[in-house]
Amino acid sequence: MFTGIITDIGEVLAVRAEGDMRARIGCSYDPDGIDIGASISCDGVCLTVVTKGAEPGPWFEVQVSAETLSKTNIGRNGWAEGQKLNLERALKVGDELGGHIVAGHVDGVAELIAMRDEGDSTRLTFRAPEAFAKFIAPKGSVALNGTSLTVNEVDGAEFGVNIIPHTKEVTTWGRAKVGDGINLEVDTMARYVARLREWE
Repeated sequence: MFTGIITDIGEVLAVRAEGDMRARIGCSYDPDGIDIGASISCDGVCLTVVTKGAEPGPWFEVQVSAETLSKTNIGRNGWAEGQKLNLERALKVGDELGGHIVAGHVDGVAELIAMRDEGDSTRLTFRAPEAFAKFIAPKGSVALNGTSLTVNEVDGAEFGVNIIPHTKEVTTWGRAKVGDGINLEVDTMARYVARLREWE
């Protein structure tokens, strides 16, 4: 479980194929505090640490399955050396829940279709996959590339969020551009409510 509050910006150091895709990600986390088998959200994708190291700087490696590639922007965009990623360590009992409950199980890839400045903030508009648009509601929560964000408005499969300057500084959102494929995870509560209504 995660909260959608990004705690580090990682960097893809290397990618190679070993049956599954394997990626080495540089970070600022202390490797001694990362357990092998731990979960780390990488751009909203819950991935398992398979090895780690401290030279020349801290890093960890993850394996990415074919299933994950098919459901996320890793498969659409690919990960390239030097690419920046939003990182979040798994939630611990007693941690502050500053965002919303995020599983790291990406539902699909949304497309960033428009950007415009509104004061110091930036309004981003996305187009969600049709199958998941029904789970997105005004003032509800979504996780986009692992970031917990509040939905401002919804129009069919399109929805908008605001990114404040602080968020742009501490995440990869300052590098976003129109046309990007974005990992989308809808709010778990919305999913369960919709499922319950099917039984009414």
